[in-house]
Amino acid sequence: MKGERSRHTVIVAPPAVEQVGKAWDLIDSRAVVICADHEQAALWAEAAPPEHRAHAVTGLARTAALLKEGRVGLLAGSPPDLAALVARAALKLESIETLVIAWPESFADELDAVLAEAPNARRVILSWNPPALSEFLERHARRAEVSGDLPLDSDGNPLGPVGSARYAVVSSARRAAGARDTLNTLRATRPYVWYGGEITPPKDPDVVVAGTLPTRDEMRALIATQAQPVVLALATQLPYLRSIAVLTPLPFSPSADRAADRAATLRGRIAERLARGDVDAELALLAPLFEDYDPALVAAALLALQRETGTENPDTVAPPPSESGAWARLFVTTGRKDKASAKDLVGALIKEAGLEKGQIGKIDVRETFSLVEVAPTIAEQAARRLTGVSIRGRRVTARPDRA
Repeated sequence: MKGERSRHTVIVAPPAVEQVGKAWDLIDSRAVVICADHEQAALWAEAAPPEHRAHAVTGLARTAALLKEGRVGLLAGSPPDLAALVARAALKLESIETLVIAWPESFADELDAVLAEAPNARRVILSWNPPALSEFLERHARRAEVSGDLPLDSDGNPLGPVGSARYAVVSSARRAAGARDTLNTLRATRPYVWYGGEITPPKDPDVVVAGTLPTRDEMRALIATQAQPVVLALATQLPYLRSIAVLTPLPFSPSADRAADRAATLRGRIAERLARGDVDAELALLAPLFEDYDPALVAAALLALQRETGTENPDTVAPPPSESGAWARLFVTTGRKDKASAKDLVGALIKEAGLEKGQIGKIDVRETFSLVEVAPTIAEQAARRLTGVSIRGRRVTARPDRA
């Protein structure tokens, strides 16, 4: 491979830094690695040979200072972070000879601006599905040499899954903890935990855990152990994993167990949404949080934020008022002279403004106006949505009560 250093190259590999292998022969100590997010950047920095003096862009100010002092060799970062360094004149891509683009299947649309800054740099593109990148490759790595086996059959059709597996989204820093949680959840007595290399399970294992992302052939070998494997994966790796196996999630967080008695209706709706799929973009967005927090806690925080700020969907579970019991009060321009009642206002708040009953407090209907108590966290939203609504044939205006 060293003899082809001047050519663009596409290397077919699963989206895991530990699967890069011989691609390191094409990556010199002055290369820039463009990857999906902070976590991937950190993995590249950890995996690089020491002589590469690798650095992950996880803080713009610090990275800019290190670049200025010439203390960085190989640099790994996401497209937005690298673009920000270019804008600050801290990173000069026109002087870079090699750009490594690490599995751009999920972020190819973000790369045009960054790659335009290095039109003459050699591209080393790692991809698990090059056919899906045909337009991108035509623009940025035309006539690239492809190394590795494409995921296509003899007729040129995409290969299907090799079997079924379970999975859990786990940050790279929590792989060992994720493996322990998996074994505890499944009450393993004859476990086999695989972290790469040759697959040598014990006889008749009852639980098989893949602590690193397998290739298609490795997945086939793990499935052949007769115990449905559990793969611990990063959020950004799920699209690839779905291409090689039919997946079922494995919930193992103690936090999820503690929430077992909450809002059965809401849990059912969430389960229905998960069954529909198509949440890869959201997973990728949240992936940096999984490095520091349990994914179940991240989900709980999102639900808490939804409850605090209100929701576009009136079917979600309503938040309670503030812990102190205080309410915010709205002034609404309708009253008894308009034949409006508290029931009319409640109906408008629920049907038109999207509030829940638990977000509505006392309603005082007066002669020419009404005062309505609502949860403080959604007061502005309620006023905005209620304004213009017709109550008893009159369009009303709502605003926070200045009295």
